[in-house]
Amino acid sequence: MSHATSSVAAPVAVPRPRFNSLPLLIVLFCLLWSYAFVAGKIGVTYCPPLILLAARFSLAGILILGFVALRGERWSLSLRDTLAFALIGIANNALYLGLGYTGLKSVSAGLGGLIVSANPIFTAVLAALLLNEQLTWRKVGGLVLGILGVGLIVWHRLSVGIDSLHGIFFTFASLASIVAGTILFKLLAPKGSLWLGNGVQNLAAGVVLAPIALTFSSVHDIVPNMQLLGAFAFLTLGGSVLAYVIWFHLLRVCGATAASAYHFLMPPLAMLFAWIVLGEHVAFRDLLGIVPVAFGIYLVTRPAAATTSAVSR
Repeated sequence: MSHATSSVAAPVAVPRPRFNSLPLLIVLFCLLWSYAFVAGKIGVTYCPPLILLAARFSLAGILILGFVALRGERWSLSLRDTLAFALIGIANNALYLGLGYTGLKSVSAGLGGLIVSANPIFTAVLAALLLNEQLTWRKVGGLVLGILGVGLIVWHRLSVGIDSLHGIFFTFASLASIVAGTILFKLLAPKGSLWLGNGVQNLAAGVVLAPIALTFSSVHDIVPNMQLLGAFAFLTLGGSVLAYVIWFHLLRVCGATAASAYHFLMPPLAMLFAWIVLGEHVAFRDLLGIVPVAFGIYLVTRPAAATTSAVSR
């Protein structure tokens, strides 16, 4: 009995395209980072800023390192990397948010978010000087647009008395701190687990801020309520834990300037959240100022983003 030979070829397995999680991470980071200004404004309304931050960073550091220990992950950071993450934490957490939250006492959440979101513009300039990232005429144009846009909104807010010069000063100092933290991360380039690194950063910031907070603030000024509890929970879990892990992942895969490109979404998002949740007034002149800031950030970061995309192909 003969067997017929099948002429049908076996199907060729087609590899499934790998899911690209980067766009999802970018969207999540933008939402977390933008809403954090609103949550911060709520938090400092009922709690002194430095006490709020010292508690937030300390709890976040304990939660992160405790989670790592429960997973059975061994300590993988060298002494050099541990110290590097601690230094970055002081710049990116203690100084950036300590100054920023002090500013939020007398500055609207929308303006605070707008000013800090301009950090890629200044990051691009420092990255060109310190990291050998190219500074093109396109970036220079973006820098000018960003400064003009922020200046327009700040001038308008001051002229109508919405925000105080004192608070704006602290917010600009906060901007300088996060730019320095971004450059430090790329210069020091600490290796090892981002979870461990983020835990070290938070604990370092908590240790630095705690004595300062207890010296210059009083726990009797805390007004316990559900708004404060909700803001604190979001800032600790969504801000200190999740957003920073995503942020440093983006820094590693995209570079300092390209990673900061996603901040061009922050000005409109921060003002939108502030309007929806806090009822902050947004004038037409504010909206006009957002346009050059967002477009300036886009111009500053576009070449680096394109280069990174081409290299990864």
